Amino acid sequence: MLLVICLILPGRLPVAAETVRADGAPTPDCKSAILMEASTGMILMEQNADEPLPPASVTKVMTLLLVMEAIEGGRLRYEDMVTASAHACSMGGSQIYLKEGEQMTAEDMIKSVVIASANDAAVALAEHLAGSEEAFVEQMNRRARELGMVNTNFENTNGLDDTATNHVTSARDIALMSRELIRHKKITEYSSIWMDTVRNGSFGLTNTNRLVRFYRGATGLKTGSTSKAGFCVSATAERDGMTLICVIMGAPSRDIRNGAATALLDYGFANYTVYAQEGKELEPLSVLGGLREVCGASFPHFETVIKKGDGKRVEYVVDLPETLTAPIAKGEKIGSVEYRLDGKVIGSVEITATESVPKIRFVDVLLQLLKNLVGFS
Repeated sequence: MLLVICLILPGRLPVAAETVRADGAPTPDCKSAILMEASTGMILMEQNADEPLPPASVTKVMTLLLVMEAIEGGRLRYEDMVTASAHACSMGGSQIYLKEGEQMTAEDMIKSVVIASANDAAVALAEHLAGSEEAFVEQMNRRARELGMVNTNFENTNGLDDTATNHVTSARDIALMSRELIRHKKITEYSSIWMDTVRNGSFGLTNTNRLVRFYRGATGLKTGSTSKAGFCVSATAERDGMTLICVIMGAPSRDIRNGAATALLDYGFANYTVYAQEGKELEPLSVLGGLREVCGASFPHFETVIKKGDGKRVEYVVDLPETLTAPIAKGEKIGSVEYRLDGKVIGSVEITATESVPKIRFVDVLLQLLKNLVGFS
């Protein structure tokens, strides 16, 4: 039996009615949805998350990812001037009304794409980096495959779909590329801005994502809507050290989309937390048949997502041999650590050698004997 709850959203966001599943998660009124924890990639809720659907301007998450990777790789600087082509200026929908030949810094173009969803600025950036929008789209699809986005095919940089025949992605794929994009911390500085300006303050930008203003902890990321796609969003928010990515696709209205994202984010923050265990250096282990008698060992930082209140019941079990046998390579796996909650394994990490220990050779034994004899005499 489904329960119905009414969520009163903060500020001026609309009141939304959501059905609730047996696990307590809301069932949003949309074609597809997913809720992911960003640091681990763990899925906390999904609904038809793998159906290829038109994403509208949420497409620009991939456009921005390639732009930020170009900046990180030194192929683009924020202060570089980007020139608008006739093709870029011909874009409809959301735009900053670029004129052919107009120049703007890459940073202002990026802000225009992130905050105001400017289709013309998205194309201008793509052409600046790849020479043409078509070449840039090839890079978008290649990067999608690298990220494991198996239900995605891009045909343009901005999500306009009046003439597109197979411009699609899925909620899961959007979460994957959103997770990769927010690794670039600068992007959420832009996507969390409510209002800004370009053209030396003469042209105003207002964020298309109302959650940024009205949802506590919201950091972005990208909205989109067309008649084909319905209302979509990749919404990111951070509270108490946990970042969530909520994707809504094909909602029937902007208010329902925003309410659905709010309900899913609220569910995630109310019920889950990130469990983290720092890495550790272990006591050196004895080594048989090595040039040295001991070898250092360590295991790395571990993170997973658990239900709130379960952290005190997590334990970790170390599995290590009493002695090691040479040769041992630095970084070689020599054991493991299992993390368990009420006896159930929730994750593991490898224990690795922190140094190399070569196998002792016969000539090494002779040399050691000679050193001992010399020392004795």
